[in-house]
Amino acid sequence: MSNCAIPTVDLSVFFQNGDEEGKKAAKAIISRACSEYGFFQAVNHGVSLELMSRAMELTKTFFTLPEEEKIKYRPRSGAPVPAGYGKQPAHSSDKNEYLLMLPPQSSFNVLPNDPPGFREVLEEMFKNFSKTGEVVESILNDCLGLPPNFLKEYNDDRTGDLMSAKRYFPATETENIGISEHEDSNCITFIFQDEVGGLEVLKHGEWIPVVPVKGTIVVNVADVIQVLTNNKFKSSTHRVIRSKGRSRHSFSFFYNLQGDKIVEPLPNFTEHIGEPPKYRQFVYKSYQALRIRNKTHPPNRPVDVINISHYAISPHNNQVYSSL
Repeated sequence: MSNCAIPTVDLSVFFQNGDEEGKKAAKAIISRACSEYGFFQAVNHGVSLELMSRAMELTKTFFTLPEEEKIKYRPRSGAPVPAGYGKQPAHSSDKNEYLLMLPPQSSFNVLPNDPPGFREVLEEMFKNFSKTGEVVESILNDCLGLPPNFLKEYNDDRTGDLMSAKRYFPATETENIGISEHEDSNCITFIFQDEVGGLEVLKHGEWIPVVPVKGTIVVNVADVIQVLTNNKFKSSTHRVIRSKGRSRHSFSFFYNLQGDKIVEPLPNFTEHIGEPPKYRQFVYKSYQALRIRNKTHPPNRPVDVINISHYAISPHNNQVYSSL
């Protein structure tokens, strides 16, 4: 286990006018973190600490309900994603149960009435995460030297954003994986974990623990940003390790991309600087379908799991190679 620490940055300067030097210093930390780790921890991020505490408290209460109560909130048929309560199948390497929601206005949401107030807190958490997502997206836009509002205009549809609350079961004597190693396929992910921790990031072959600090949110750039920046910013491999005798609880917010969007390296990171593109063009929903298939029809061999390298271009002969 590495002794490296994921960088922490104070975002308060971006929620007020002035202090250009403070913003410049924060952007430098974020740029380095996204290039080296693909992750950073944020404080003063715009999500109310009181709301975060209340959300975590109610989440823990919900997941202690009897199974027959939780399954009342199973996803509706026909939903684009399984919004509602779910549990990983027994054969899955991932060991958790979850509550997944779309934006609050979505008719596909199946939100609990028990414990009292939980539904309202979930909706408020979603709105807060969404606002923070817009702020971080704007910061990344500046860090990358892109034209003002470029990412905002490119990624202007928030209907595909997702939030999940999860409970990871305690580790056993024989296995401790909560979520197996992977990269996120979306744009930006925000994670709020309880004091149990367990999130780890892979850097140079070593697993770096993301130590929970009260009031912080973990931010990681995902596959879409990695492709747009032609690998300037990293979508890092990460996993969750479970602890013995304790459940782990967390919230994840996925700042997503509209499915019909074309994803490819931007000219700013290719032809404008004399670099060849490292990925071929693809439609985001096609990639999402492949990633979902990883879960619904797990390959027999780990090498056959689809990730963003499916669209990578060989550096040796500029030919596309596939992980299929």
